[in-house]
Amino acid sequence: MEQQIDTNQLGEDIVKVLKTIYDPEIPVDIYELGLIYDVMVNTDYEVKILMTLTSPNCPVAETLPREVEDKVNQLENVKATEVEITFDPPWSKDLMSEEAKLELGML
Repeated sequence: MEQQIDTNQLGEDIVKVLKTIYDPEIPVDIYELGLIYDVMVNTDYEVKILMTLTSPNCPVAETLPREVEDKVNQLENVKATEVEITFDPPWSKDLMSEEAKLELGML
């Protein structure tokens, strides 16, 4: 019998991983920065992450999504990860967490 995995717990584990990835120009992780719009985990343990970048011309536009995929794929129960980039809605400072704003001296 196949072991049942808690997809909610897996989602929390994914968020923990996302909090280890930083925008190289801003000393705040991509989750607190508000770059992650959605994390979806299906019953086959395939992950889809909807995210944005601080701008369409972001210098890490090629490498950051790949880093997200690679790190999430390292989680034990993740079978595959797909990262989709969107600019709708565009990123703004309003999407940042209070923690990120505090870190950047915006509060």
